[in-house]
Amino acid sequence: MPSLNDLKREVNCKIVYYGPGLSGKTTNLQFIHSQLDPAIRGNLVSMPTQTDRTLFFDLLPVDVTTVNGWNIRLAIYTVPGQVEYNASRQLILKGADAIVFVADSDAARAADNIESRQNLVDNLSTYRMSLSDMPFVLQYNKRDLPTAMSIERMEAELNTSNVSSFESIACEGPGVLATMREVTKVLYARLSSLVARY
Repeated sequence: MPSLNDLKREVNCKIVYYGPGLSGKTTNLQFIHSQLDPAIRGNLVSMPTQTDRTLFFDLLPVDVTTVNGWNIRLAIYTVPGQVEYNASRQLILKGADAIVFVADSDAARAADNIESRQNLVDNLSTYRMSLSDMPFVLQYNKRDLPTAMSIERMEAELNTSNVSSFESIACEGPGVLATMREVTKVLYARLSSLVARY
């Protein structure tokens, strides 16, 4: 549930990038950060481990727009991809208003994608939430790999909710901003009905 501040006419929302380890979640945030006007973006906070994986989260606070006279502020997080950090995943997922699932297109990572998506469903259930409760977008990253799975296979295995999905190459940028635009578009549509009551 977005946090509303009546005095400031401000809505704070949380977008979480979820997916298996090394699928490109952090790379997405780095690219988004590089494309934003410094006047509206905050610092990109990263906590990498020795293997360059994100241990806890990346946070990119962004003041983006207004909806019905309310200022919208986004905090964009990633979760650690490694299974052993599931407690951190759960903590970061708490209070999420929208989710982007970043899947790895490498055929060798198919099982990891499926396991991570199920883990997302399981972790949401701990907060009595489901993917149908919030804006949810899929991103099929690393489409430049010679071992990339077909989109048809990835859709069949991961897009059981029939949500919007995007192909991407996060390290170069294609598909990154399109994914972000879609998840914020769906989020803003929900916010419009919420703030209309205030």
